[in-house]
Amino acid sequence: MKILLDTRILLWAAADELPAAAERYIADTSNTLLFSPASIWEVVVKNGLSRADFDVAPALFCGGLIDAGYEELPITSRHTLFVSYLPAIHKDPFDRILLAQAASEGIPLLTADSALTRYPYSVIFAG
Repeated sequence: MKILLDTRILLWAAADELPAAAERYIADTSNTLLFSPASIWEVVVKNGLSRADFDVAPALFCGGLIDAGYEELPITSRHTLFVSYLPAIHKDPFDRILLAQAASEGIPLLTADSALTRYPYSVIFAG
């Protein structure tokens, strides 16, 4: 199964600090693990704001994901347009594009944000 991972899950995976619920999906070798350029962008922005929970070198983070076998899911215009169909349940633009990508691709989003489970799309809460 293809699964898009949200930024927090990716950061936990990089730090080897995954909760058991997330580890189950990531350790399953039958799953194709995807990351979004939006997660890299989020790390760049929040690292630049000196947020302690984003204290990672963005280029090393991105390279580490690729080296670990994660596949990049490019953001397309279809994904960005899908954001306009999302109810205003969640305001974070990074989470909204991740959800739009997953929903428009028909794949689940593995997230640490329980608020995203309120959307009518395939969201797996693993926080």
